[in-house]
Amino acid sequence: MYYYLVEGAVCCSFTQYRDLEPLSQPQKPEVYLFEGDPRRCRASFALTQPGLLTAGPESVAWLDRNSCPEPAQLDEPVREAFRQGGLRAVNRLCPDWKKLLRPSYKTGKKRLNLLAMGDVGGTLLTGLRLLGSDVIESIGICDLNEKAAARWEFEANQIAYPWEYDALPPVEIISPEEFFRCDAAVFIASRSIPPVGSQVQDVRMAQFEANRKIVAGYAHQARREGFGGLFCQVSDPVDPLARVMFEESNRDEEGRWDGKGLRPEQIQGFGLGVMNARAAYYAKKEEKFASFLTQGRAFGPHGEDLVIANSLEAYDPALSDELTQKAVRANLEMRALGYKPYVAPAFSSGALSLLLTLRGQWHYGSVFLGGVYMGCKNRYTPLGLETELAPLPAPLLARIRKAADHLASLAQPLE
Repeated sequence: MYYYLVEGAVCCSFTQYRDLEPLSQPQKPEVYLFEGDPRRCRASFALTQPGLLTAGPESVAWLDRNSCPEPAQLDEPVREAFRQGGLRAVNRLCPDWKKLLRPSYKTGKKRLNLLAMGDVGGTLLTGLRLLGSDVIESIGICDLNEKAAARWEFEANQIAYPWEYDALPPVEIISPEEFFRCDAAVFIASRSIPPVGSQVQDVRMAQFEANRKIVAGYAHQARREGFGGLFCQVSDPVDPLARVMFEESNRDEEGRWDGKGLRPEQIQGFGLGVMNARAAYYAKKEEKFASFLTQGRAFGPHGEDLVIANSLEAYDPALSDELTQKAVRANLEMRALGYKPYVAPAFSSGALSLLLTLRGQWHYGSVFLGGVYMGCKNRYTPLGLETELAPLPAPLLARIRKAADHLASLAQPLE
């Protein structure tokens, strides 16, 4: 292991970098330096498990403890760093990588801006205002339909406790040009899906083709403005659109990739929360699925490639597949009743997951792993984004790999 002093930060690496100032004596490091393809690897993240030091290129295997065994030989200063919570990993191949050496974790209350105030947006806003006073300073809302924004400013600000009129975060109308003037930009905008009876064979992909153009436009805006906060993708299809945001924000005016846009860990998709909640709903109703409530996990996208595991300790492929299908088709049950299934998604994937994110608590969301946005249990910490590293049964990891491969095929191929 080599040790360096960079911008006042003690760094370590398995690689000898002759352009960095070496330390004469090893010291407990704060940062682990590595080099990875910036289009397939995060710029920085929390390194809390020694096994990730030698786990190979970033991929969904980073979710599996069995695929990331702890190195047999590890310097004592590095071991001490892990005993005290871990290291901040920084990718030297990312532009301005030295700016990532010091944590940019912002404490205190945050400003959130929401784009699009339809059924999901209005419900999500209600949840944030009612439940988010501990972490939200204020909420900005915008919609191309000015009356929709005016309606929700009017309604939301009239939700109040008697005599404590400043207890809940205030809501104000903003313009689309102000969308990225915040700590977290929540993207809920979506074009209508093809109507029932249309000739479109793949409704989800039709929605993707329409919505990717909207996301791309805002990706270019985020790049121009140097947005440094968290971009939260809520509208469908969540996971491919999160990747569109990353890819498009990192292209120059000529369409060439330059890596000067949003870092991959600045973007997270919020769609897995409701799929997990739907699995829990059925697990409470049928005893055979009960293990999910204490031992289960959810992975993958908000859609057909969802992966529900009935248990990490006693994984049953058949039970897991059955519970997965129940969660995937729950929205059809609501439609059969004659209603749009948006309330549970707006709260479980939206308001509740966003608040857990802001609080630095474990939640479900889609994060960048090896070039795709993959849903998993994760949290933001002072060291960076941390994903859960749990022992996954081999058949479960195979399902997760299959979902990741399909997600990769939905976006434009990497050049």
